[in-house]
Amino acid sequence: MDVEIQLEKLNKSLRGKQVLCDLDLEVRRGETLVVIGRSGTGKSVLLKHIIGLVAADSGRLFVREKDVTDPHGPNREAIRGLFGMVFQDAALLASLTIADNVGLGLRENRLYPEAEIERIVAEKLEMVSLKEAAQALPSQLSGGMRKRAGLARALAMNPEIILYDEPTAGLDPIMSDNVDSVIKEMKERLRMTSIVVTHDMISAFGIADRIAMLDAGSVVEIGVPDEIRDSRNPIIQEFIAREGAFIRSGRNKEGRT
Repeated sequence: MDVEIQLEKLNKSLRGKQVLCDLDLEVRRGETLVVIGRSGTGKSVLLKHIIGLVAADSGRLFVREKDVTDPHGPNREAIRGLFGMVFQDAALLASLTIADNVGLGLRENRLYPEAEIERIVAEKLEMVSLKEAAQALPSQLSGGMRKRAGLARALAMNPEIILYDEPTAGLDPIMSDNVDSVIKEMKERLRMTSIVVTHDMISAFGIADRIAMLDAGSVVEIGVPDEIRDSRNPIIQEFIAREGAFIRSGRNKEGRT
């Protein structure tokens, strides 16, 4: 399988603390890679490096074999349009309707005539089952619906690589399952490469092609869900047990914890 993203010996310190430490990671084209780990282990910083919001102290980052280590370099500008980002809190503008939020990037970048923007917005809202909420304000939607609106906004820019930061955080079991289903459907329908940061192990095992465990700023193990579930690495088993989310049947009657 082709390599989409390659990180080599990436290091980053913030406020005197080493956040990423000689981090090596390979993301394959078309896969959903889930990144797990305790708070403060570098998961969100990793996403910021990949999308170009943060510069590494050392190491190298490649996207489709282009060296994009410098977030301000010419190679980074050339691949910027490949990425979409779904933020943990959806990051919708409260004063805009859902339709206007989804079309915001298209209008700001003047990518299409207005009629085409309206068509794209309607198409993406339908993809995430929010067509009927187009004229609602974010405050009128549930948390799960806002998450899906954030996904629709990312999809409107037609990305080939999409990053998710805690997509099920704060959601009830039904809404979490709904968001998971959308992530899987987008991958299957659009063949996107997806990187998902999450603490939700039920979600991780349900959507991942592979799972990478971060600890102390490095990848301590990576594998398919069954390999991670059955790992003898005490760091992984402690994390799974602490989250209290892994059940061999995949769900229990109480749902997520």
